[in-house]
Amino acid sequence: MSAELKGSYGVLVTPFTEGGKEVDLPALKKLLDWQIASNSPGVILLGTTGEFLTISDQERAQIVETAVKHLQGKAKVLIGATNAYTPNAVRYSIEAQSLGADGLMILPPYYYKPTHQEIYNYYKAICEKVSIPIMVYNNPFTSNVDMPASLIATLAKDFEQIRYIKEASKDVARVRDVIEESEGLVKVFAGERVVESYLLGATGYVNPYANYIPEASTKICEFLEVKEYKKAEKIASFINRIDHTIAEGHPLYGHQCYSKALAAARGYPVGDVRPPITTFASLGSEGADRLKKLMGMIDELNTLLPTL
Repeated sequence: MSAELKGSYGVLVTPFTEGGKEVDLPALKKLLDWQIASNSPGVILLGTTGEFLTISDQERAQIVETAVKHLQGKAKVLIGATNAYTPNAVRYSIEAQSLGADGLMILPPYYYKPTHQEIYNYYKAICEKVSIPIMVYNNPFTSNVDMPASLIATLAKDFEQIRYIKEASKDVARVRDVIEESEGLVKVFAGERVVESYLLGATGYVNPYANYIPEASTKICEFLEVKEYKKAEKIASFINRIDHTIAEGHPLYGHQCYSKALAAARGYPVGDVRPPITTFASLGSEGADRLKKLMGMIDELNTLLPTL
């Protein structure tokens, strides 16, 4: 297995050309360069924030290959390989490994509400074909499945690839439950409430904020690793304000729409979202006003960072 994964891993947007017609690979490279400059230990591509459900198989291969070749080991590359059809999830996992990805992030089969045995069989099929680390993603609000700590522990004990979880169930106590049930085999990445999660034993943070405040998302984990909790809390308060402002202002999934608008506002244009998500452009003055408000928070945060 590879070196341990820890710290802030941004779930990056997928840059598109005008009208979402194609993946904008030059824009993706610039976004990756920003992550390196911000000392990010790794990135995750083709997650929910990366609009993976709108990406063709050909585009998927282009994205993975471009990221791996461009980063050249300067940061870890994890690839979302989730699919509701097990053979597709297996195929995406094999492809990511063959193209040089460092690991995978995989939700259970979404929509169906599978049983624990069906979830087990899904991850088993993947683990039988790949050897790179797998970060299980528990997010019952998007997948319709809540995987208990006992199931995660069983998967980890049976499959050596499963050593990480992004825990986003809104039950922060689950962090400690997973660690204890798995007897320390599984390292927890917070999906939210990062400070509280680290206090309970988390060692990483999977987040969309690296798309527009990568400096802060890296720094908060650096502070948490050395137990500088007061400094981390100051950053977390800004993240919470940003998060709530985005959630108030978008009809479907703001962390895609506003992540792209904020990345552009910070000098990294990545295009708009693909259907069915409402585009930022269509939000008009409401979007522009909210973006201005968000950028004010970001400017304030970036002024604060050097003083911490």
